[in-house]
Amino acid sequence: MIQFNKVNFTYQGNALKQNLQSVDLSINQGELVLFCGPSGCGKTTLVRLINGLVPNFYQGELSGELLINQAFHFDRSLQETSKIVGTVFQNPRSQFFSTNTTSELVFGCENQGIAPLEIEARVQQAILDLKLSHLMNRDIFKLSGGEKQKIACATVSVTENPIYVLDEPSSNLDMQAINDLRLQLKFWKAQGRTIAVAEHRLYYLRDLVDRVVYLEHGQIKQIYSAEAFKSLSAEAMQSLGLRPLSLNTIRMADHSKSPRNAVIEIKMLNFAYPKSKEMALNIRELEIPKASVTAIIGHNGAGKTTFARCFCGLEKRSSSEIIDGKKQIKAKQRLKKSYLVMQDVNHQLFTESVLDEVLLSMTHPDEAYAVKLLESLNIAELADLHPLVLSGGQKQRVAIASALASDCDYLFFDEPTSGLDLKHMQEVAACIKQLSNLGKTIFLITHDLELISNCSTHVLKLEEGKNVDFYSLTKENFEKTKSFFIAKHDGGINESGE
Repeated sequence: MIQFNKVNFTYQGNALKQNLQSVDLSINQGELVLFCGPSGCGKTTLVRLINGLVPNFYQGELSGELLINQAFHFDRSLQETSKIVGTVFQNPRSQFFSTNTTSELVFGCENQGIAPLEIEARVQQAILDLKLSHLMNRDIFKLSGGEKQKIACATVSVTENPIYVLDEPSSNLDMQAINDLRLQLKFWKAQGRTIAVAEHRLYYLRDLVDRVVYLEHGQIKQIYSAEAFKSLSAEAMQSLGLRPLSLNTIRMADHSKSPRNAVIEIKMLNFAYPKSKEMALNIRELEIPKASVTAIIGHNGAGKTTFARCFCGLEKRSSSEIIDGKKQIKAKQRLKKSYLVMQDVNHQLFTESVLDEVLLSMTHPDEAYAVKLLESLNIAELADLHPLVLSGGQKQRVAIASALASDCDYLFFDEPTSGLDLKHMQEVAACIKQLSNLGKTIFLITHDLELISNCSTHVLKLEEGKNVDFYSLTKENFEKTKSFFIAKHDGGINESGE
């Protein structure tokens, strides 16, 4: 089905982009193959070769050959490739052409010139197969991250292409949405589709993959059978720089802190979105220890991001009483004292270079300190590049560096490790712990249990806008946190990936 023969690729005009070197690989019809390895290993470039973005969109020096269905793939136009290969990107918003969900499902088929009656039949079948009736005729940009990902998968399904490629599809999803994605992949596999997935988060794929391709520095270092990969120990996975195959193997790191008496008091934090009769946030009373690292957990729609925006003073309709050191802090004051790294960091990258982006957030710009921050996150070599040409994981680290450089007392990170491999997740965790030790109060909105285990001191659980649990993250309480992530709730995923 897919055959790489001595493929080499170097991106044009950017030596920092990881190149592929002498790639030999066969992917058989009906296989699900996982591409994994440290950031920059070449996973995404392999995906771009299969879906035709290389060389049709991403230019560079290309040699070797890629055969799909025994035909030379590099000679195909993107239009021809779109009839063979369907793609689901890390950020589904980047592939939408419509604002309406039903229109989005129709678009791909129309673009291929499929007859209207056939399009209607395919769309109805996809709605039935993927259980999408509740998402039809909706505004795409009012959907949750998981719902957007479902629509992105549906737009691929209706084309009925023989090959599907997915580039880090779980990076912005909660546990339930990841399980939905797993079921989607299982459904495609049953249909006999050929699937290639580039991914850092591995546990949901452990019982779906047929083979695993491990890459380093643009080269294939090892190809594992499914059984051989599942037999790797946790230590072996870590030595390869890979996330675990089971959430149950994650243990809490030793980052105990001396108890502090000072707290931030939150009283009557209420908020309702316009035209909504229900409260999106209703927190009557909550005390957060100062200089703590509080992980905010909960399902999509629980109010996690709304809590962050209200605390930071970004939502003018919010009412609250927030007291720090017996002094009430008004919303305008919190705007100056808070820094929020958004889930989609593209909304907060403004300057012409990575270094300028970090300097922008400083009250008194200090280039030497800014460079030191970039070094701590392993992105110093990107200092002169424009932020918008970076990968998703690199942009994430630039936004985090900007937050670290700010002089704010309250730092909020919304999914700060989306798209990050094990090494870079650990670097982010180390920076967060360092800031906490300097007296900053930090909130992590996250579905990343490993990040929580590495740096969190407390956990706040939200449900339907209410604080249903708050506790110090002792090793005993970490087991309670873990159970939230791996319990089989609402069709969720257990520790075996089921």
